[in-house]
Amino acid sequence: MIPVIIIGLITFVLISVSSLVLPTIKIGKFKIETFWLFALLGALVLLISTLVPLDELWNSLTSSNELNPIKILVLFFSMTVISIFLDECGLFAYLANLTAKKANNKQWVLFLALYLLVSILTVFTSNDIVILTMTPFICQFCKNSKVNPIPYLVAEFTAANTWSMILIIGNPTNIYLATASSIDFIEYFKVMALPTIFSGLIELALLFIIFMPSLKKPLTPDLSEVKITQKSDLIIGLVHLIICLIFLIITPYTGIKMWLIAMFSAISLLLCGLIIRLVTKRNWHFLRQSLVRLPYQLIPFVLAMFVIVVAFNYQGVSQKIGELLGNSSTTFVYGYASFLSANIINNIPMSILFSDITNSLSNTLFLKGVYASIIGSNIGAFLTPLGALAGVMFSSLLKKYQVKFTFLDFIKYGAIISIPVLSIALLTLELVI
Repeated sequence: MIPVIIIGLITFVLISVSSLVLPTIKIGKFKIETFWLFALLGALVLLISTLVPLDELWNSLTSSNELNPIKILVLFFSMTVISIFLDECGLFAYLANLTAKKANNKQWVLFLALYLLVSILTVFTSNDIVILTMTPFICQFCKNSKVNPIPYLVAEFTAANTWSMILIIGNPTNIYLATASSIDFIEYFKVMALPTIFSGLIELALLFIIFMPSLKKPLTPDLSEVKITQKSDLIIGLVHLIICLIFLIITPYTGIKMWLIAMFSAISLLLCGLIIRLVTKRNWHFLRQSLVRLPYQLIPFVLAMFVIVVAFNYQGVSQKIGELLGNSSTTFVYGYASFLSANIINNIPMSILFSDITNSLSNTLFLKGVYASIIGSNIGAFLTPLGALAGVMFSSLLKKYQVKFTFLDFIKYGAIISIPVLSIALLTLELVI
């Protein structure tokens, strides 16, 4: 047991440190992110040292149950394909530009409108894609309009990582924890709707209290025209998203697995995009970009972390952690534990680990532990940049656009907002479930 714990801890530390100190390495013309390399290294050490038997790992990878990481990756990547496709159509940038135009030169109106826009987009697409799309827009808009970008950036990041809780598709951590626990789309929404809404409202109130002095200053927007050039692709993309969501909602009645629905939706969308290219004989780069932008690095990362979790389970580590967390005040214990763990080992490894730890809970407490861990995995993303991969990418984008927002600034705003928001979400969950 001790060797597995040591290898696991070293791997987690290397992942966290590399995300801050050496996020990428350059090999020839290619830039490679380091976080998944260290995860893969840790998994290989465990396999080579036979601390996790190959047959045990193979049984887990080929299992027909919902904990199978391959099914979960298919579900996540399929929904991400749809989100990126819509983003490549220019939908997110167009809506952001339109929102800024309707602000009537008032910062607080723009602030509220952008918060609502990010929240809505996050609910129906992916929080990571929304952050990667909206952050450059906010940085450029604030620079041209000569206003402080920090209020808008903090609001964007917190909104994307709070409202991502409401649907199972909003965050890969939701997908992993819920799917591994056989929670369907409707069941998930029934439980998570109120915790998300109440915590989101508290968050918005806190944001206004913190930033209102800055938002009282007048706004002179400097906007360039943003047009949607791929209208046929946009219509097809929206139709596929709506149909996919409808089938996900009726999953309990059809019996069709969520990962299959998402996979066929993504394949159908890409085929439609391909047909459009074949007919028009142009804009091939559009389809290529939709595939190039997929977060392929998450495949080795998730599979490597799964190997570590299988080793933890095989050696009895997960059971010991579960015993340590205990069975009292499950909602709050698992909520705060997952929240803190996400900022030590990142929220994706934390979710994979906690999907195993929650199995030690009794039937009556199991779902409380799972939903509390989901809340912690989402809100934990805005305590420090280490909480989620989106935090690391967000910080990199701010450096690129020369926006000063240090690690301590992130923690300062993160602590003020995340702790009350987390507490409200967990309290509401305790009343709901």
